[in-house]
Amino acid sequence: MDDEYDLPKGALMAGKRGVVMGVANKNSIAWGIAAQLAAQGAQVALAYMESNEKRVRPLGESIGAKVYATFDASSDASMEAAFKVIEDAWGSIDFLVHAIAFAGPDQIKGSFVENATREGFAQALDISAYSFVDSARRAARLMPNGGAMITLTYLGSERAIPNYNTMGVAKAALEAATRYIARDLGPQAIRVNAISAGAMRTLSLAGISGGRSMLARGRALSALKEDTTMEGVAGAALWLLSDLGRSTTGEIVHVDAGFHMMGLPSEEEG
Repeated sequence: MDDEYDLPKGALMAGKRGVVMGVANKNSIAWGIAAQLAAQGAQVALAYMESNEKRVRPLGESIGAKVYATFDASSDASMEAAFKVIEDAWGSIDFLVHAIAFAGPDQIKGSFVENATREGFAQALDISAYSFVDSARRAARLMPNGGAMITLTYLGSERAIPNYNTMGVAKAALEAATRYIARDLGPQAIRVNAISAGAMRTLSLAGISGGRSMLARGRALSALKEDTTMEGVAGAALWLLSDLGRSTTGEIVHVDAGFHMMGLPSEEEG
């Protein structure tokens, strides 16, 4: 774990346990968050697509994970079974990390208007947005003493990013869902937030046409003139999921080296 990211160790999450959904490989933002939570003393259960088993299991073993569950985000029965595994193992949890998103290749290239299909649009919203509603409902039932939830979004929800297209619309729905979930679960002392991470070298970025150029442009046009780091995103997740995040809910927290708030580039950058 320490070989991959410079994650400080501590005890901010000591005594807490929860689920990280959506780890695909060692470059996943979900994995960076899981590693940080474990480094701070949390017990982490990993939920993932069955096809990622060979990559996820060794990662989980490296942080001492004991609970694993596979799921299909588009299947009620599969989601029910996954959360049953968590409930049977622990009975209750303190946090949920939702890192699940998908849009077909034809939905994330070229013209949004021309390429968006009814089936592709519905699938992207189902897996990328509704799955958080579904996961939050199931997780909340396992949080009798309150807790915290986060999901992952991107600036394409707010701005028209080339080729992001249907996924951008799905992320906008996800952010709206975050606010409504936060409102409904607030009386149960459950905080719900989203992290809007900058472009990073993940499988998700690799699937977007022109993804590599998004990294270079993002770095050049950011306030800090640097890439978004896994440590930065994992640190924000730690804040929101730990007791440090108390009183913060319904927020979309940007962690992108300041890219989101910049206006026109300077003459040198443009």
